[in-house]
Amino acid sequence: MEEKINQAFKDAIGIDPAKSAAPLAYNETPGWDSVAHMALVAGLETQFDCMLDMDDVLDMSSYDKVVEIMAKYA
Repeated sequence: MEEKINQAFKDAIGIDPAKSAAPLAYNETPGWDSVAHMALVAGLETQFDCMLDMDDVLDMSSYDKVVEIMAKYA
């Protein structure tokens, strides 16, 4: 599951969270702005072949939170 999430982050934000020492957080990580957030959502929906709930999209505030949310769709 985390491999799919890592790929979505890499494609949307241009970073590999598995290799980053700093925790990734929305609007605190360079490149993770509102446009990149929507690209991340689209990438996750593609990777997991699902349609994310709007509440889940809004709750995606960190890498760890994304992992937690995507567990529901795996």
